[in-house]
Amino acid sequence: MTSPAKSGGSRALASGYLVVVVVLVAVVIGSVLLAVTFGSNRLAVGDVYGVIMHRLFGWGDAAWGSGPVHDVVWLIRLPRLVLAIAVGMALSVGGLTMQAVVRNPLADPYIMGISAGAYAGAALAILGEVGGAAFGAQATGIMAFIGAGVASLAVVGLANVGGRATSVRLILAGTALGAVFAAFSNFMVFRTNQSSRVQEIVNWTMGSLGRASWPLNGPVLAVMLVCVGVLWLQYRNLNLMLMGDQVAITLGTRLHHRRIAFLLIGALMVGLSVYAAGMIGFVGLVIPHIARMIFGTDHKKLVPISALFGAIFLIWADVLCRVAIAGTELPIGIFTSMVGAPVFVYLMARKKYGFGTPE
Repeated sequence: MTSPAKSGGSRALASGYLVVVVVLVAVVIGSVLLAVTFGSNRLAVGDVYGVIMHRLFGWGDAAWGSGPVHDVVWLIRLPRLVLAIAVGMALSVGGLTMQAVVRNPLADPYIMGISAGAYAGAALAILGEVGGAAFGAQATGIMAFIGAGVASLAVVGLANVGGRATSVRLILAGTALGAVFAAFSNFMVFRTNQSSRVQEIVNWTMGSLGRASWPLNGPVLAVMLVCVGVLWLQYRNLNLMLMGDQVAITLGTRLHHRRIAFLLIGALMVGLSVYAAGMIGFVGLVIPHIARMIFGTDHKKLVPISALFGAIFLIWADVLCRVAIAGTELPIGIFTSMVGAPVFVYLMARKKYGFGTPE
């Protein structure tokens, strides 16, 4: 029988967690409202919010419905911030999911070979001109998405050769296939004699939110929210994966098919983020790490917390990339690596930890 003191403590922890989620949601909204005022072009704050209020509610001067200020705020800045939310959620929750699937806190889309598959798809589109006739101007992004999907399926297939996929076999398969995809892409770069296309693929691999638009953001954000919701509902199975297959079997659950399904969902999220914004590293590694150190290993808490942390981080990363160097934009992938790698090393030095059992 649960003691009153323990029951009261559990309710206090639950209410405290709910407060944290509400605060983080408010921070996301506040970050968007503040970040939209920053940019290479200086705009009056009143004009920025005037455009937003006019577009959303029809308030204010009709002049805010068109013109240069309207285009900068509504067609450039706000779409970038919304895409930053979607991509930040996708990379952080995708990384969190892959870490649970392979029971390794250092796993991320790069280790699992998914980013290398996306790179190979982009190289085929840019250097090999594959997909141009079918996909037009979106060929690079769509081919990158297809490459990520092919890589994830190949990892699952290779991990199942000679036996059922386990966390160790998935890591080994991801590492091996990632090397193969990267070698293929680099060979294409080496063989091409078109410097302009080499520069294009180099820029793409650095990541950018500059392709953001409302038609792109809508489906991307919708898919990300659905994926995050599905993974949140599956928090018990994600928690079981941390305990291992043997423990899960004793509890009446077999993880093989769930592990594959979760890996494919994570690959879908990462593939869509790569399609929309190119390759952005370290978000899927560092954000779940920070969330886990603060909130423990229970995915019921970690999935929404990681999603919100990732959204906030990428919003402000994009702002800094746009204003850090006058007259140009720093690729966001460079910034996330510059920030993420030292932060990750610092966190590892300050506190060693394993996954453990969810509380």
